[in-house]
Amino acid sequence: MKLNIIIGSTRPGRIGPKVAAWAETFAREHGKFDANLVDLADFALPVYDEPKHPRMQDYAHDHTKKWAASVDSADAYLFVTPEYNYFPPASLINALSYLSHEWAYKPAAVVSYGGISGGLRAAQELRLMLTTLKIMPIPEGVPVPMVFGMLNPETGFTPTEPVVDGTRLVLDELHKWADALTALRQ
Repeated sequence: MKLNIIIGSTRPGRIGPKVAAWAETFAREHGKFDANLVDLADFALPVYDEPKHPRMQDYAHDHTKKWAASVDSADAYLFVTPEYNYFPPASLINALSYLSHEWAYKPAAVVSYGGISGGLRAAQELRLMLTTLKIMPIPEGVPVPMVFGMLNPETGFTPTEPVVDGTRLVLDELHKWADALTALRQ
């Protein structure tokens, strides 16, 4: 099964790629998914600019076609998101809004990071948004509080034991849900 690990922030100086790179390595070692790192910055999605509604899947722009193919190819998602003003970043909300059917009947989990709250408020808002796209957000998530203390210039992101344990649990649960939802996707 294919797991897309989606980096939700696109701003310069972001931490997301470091956290997501660790999550990708961990997911590969976990062994239940073919993990694929997806960086929203690589798609350069402008504010939604398709002339037709996403449910029609009649995309006019190459950036949308590329994004749709990436999303459609996955069986499950792991969103890696910071918390900006108590919300997920606008780049992630915009990327979710670009598509409809490509997301449907697939499970997702959230790795959120930030200060003392570990991005939990953004994760909660994101879970609500995901349900409107027929994505099954699992209850388990991985908050990464005080993320700056887990960053190292040489080694990148070095998580604490609770983050490692939480990520393992999330991957186990995502795999169960991805397997169970397969019939709905056919």
